[in-house]
Amino acid sequence: MESLRRRTSYFSSESERYEAEPEKNSRFSVFDRIGRLLKAETRGVQRVEEDERTDTSSWAAGSMWLAANLVVGTFSLGALGVTVFQLGFYQCTLTIVFFNLLGCIPFAFFSVFGSRFGLRQMMLTAFLAGNYGMRIFACLQCIACVGWGATNIMSSAQLLHIVNGGALPPWAGCLIIVVITFFVTFFGYTAIHYYEMYSWIPNFIIFLIIIARMTMSKNFTPGIWESGPTAAGNVLSFGGTVFGFAAGWTTYSADYTTYMSLNTNPYKIFFSTLTGLWLPSVFAMTLGAACATGTLSNDQWAQMYEDYSIGGLIYSVLVTDSLHGFGQFCCVLLALSTVCNNIPNMYSVALCVQAIWSKFRIIPRIFWTLLANFLTLGICIPAFYEFESYIHNFMNCVAYFQSIYISITLSEHFIYRRGFKGYNPDDYLDSSKLPIGIAGICGFIFGVFGVALGMNQTWYSGEVARLIGDYGGDIGFELAIAFSFVGFNIARPFEIKYFGR
Repeated sequence: MESLRRRTSYFSSESERYEAEPEKNSRFSVFDRIGRLLKAETRGVQRVEEDERTDTSSWAAGSMWLAANLVVGTFSLGALGVTVFQLGFYQCTLTIVFFNLLGCIPFAFFSVFGSRFGLRQMMLTAFLAGNYGMRIFACLQCIACVGWGATNIMSSAQLLHIVNGGALPPWAGCLIIVVITFFVTFFGYTAIHYYEMYSWIPNFIIFLIIIARMTMSKNFTPGIWESGPTAAGNVLSFGGTVFGFAAGWTTYSADYTTYMSLNTNPYKIFFSTLTGLWLPSVFAMTLGAACATGTLSNDQWAQMYEDYSIGGLIYSVLVTDSLHGFGQFCCVLLALSTVCNNIPNMYSVALCVQAIWSKFRIIPRIFWTLLANFLTLGICIPAFYEFESYIHNFMNCVAYFQSIYISITLSEHFIYRRGFKGYNPDDYLDSSKLPIGIAGICGFIFGVFGVALGMNQTWYSGEVARLIGDYGGDIGFELAIAFSFVGFNIARPFEIKYFGR
């Protein structure tokens, strides 16, 4: 036990040393010098002190997510309810509304922590899941950030490729989006908030145009409201995908409120971020489901979707027998909207990397952001031709991971810390005062068992999932929440008893 205490104290002293002397220790300090020269944010996972937290705009906190979700990727996710899960439009709509709300609530709750403590989400996780537990979640979140980025880029690259008869190759479309994303994320927190505050406007206008053209096409069909075990299984599987999208923001929600004043009303932060995420997600996904019903009544639309996936569907609505040249212009703008969605991923991935190991903190945030964008580009180009199965499988896997995270962290916050009074944010680098993470790891392992029983993917179906309908039903994220809650709360009292933290 004493050996373990000494080892955790070592992480603390190392963190403080590298935190205090970033310039002396880093061969990468040129990135910070360039950043300061261009007035970009150079701060990494270091805490934002109270006197630096001057932002009081709850609109900025909410609009950040308004832009990030009024994008083609959100639209494409809604379409899966019809094209993959074979649900009627009204079943899709109810699933979208409910499961989005379920995923958005923990995200909005953790947004309050950024203003309260000035800490990034992964550094907060050390208080909630323990030092070692935090490192596991940080590693997984790095993978998720790059995966989200690749997923989003592919849907937009499809749209850019189809415009002008395929003149722009897929790799070039991916490259354009990555370059724009890096340019904005390079400048950091303030630039991101300004960009997201206004970039939703053209996206919203184009979605309104899609509504008008879809109505005029008369291709909408509500479909059949199926019932029974098979339909229930399809609803659960689609719901898991929707939940994964909404809850996917949870593990970096506090990153975007760390500069907000401590005196900002927490209820304003909660409801502004909840509304800013939930409303555009429901709107864009529902519109995607509505447009996807056109593939059931129009053979040409069905063929375009078969050939070009979501890009072909949007092109059919806006260009074919529709707005022609102006429709192609709208397609280009909508494809570029993915930048809004990718910005949070490429900004937060750097903070997650720095949270994994103290020595990574001497490498500036800007470098990690650049590296993550290159990795995203390297993944999305070869995955371009397998978009639909890729997004379906990936979103569900994200839902599983996020479910475990939410279950563990909310347990620690409400049961053991008894709310915000149970934190001393000054301890965030002192491992001797943070939970070790034994309970967090136990909760994670238990959660994985829950996932194994409840997941329903093309490559694997769990024992419980197979019992739901003819094709199975995915209840992986529900079982992940339950199992990780049990595992964490079995181990946590023993961790407190024997280690005192």
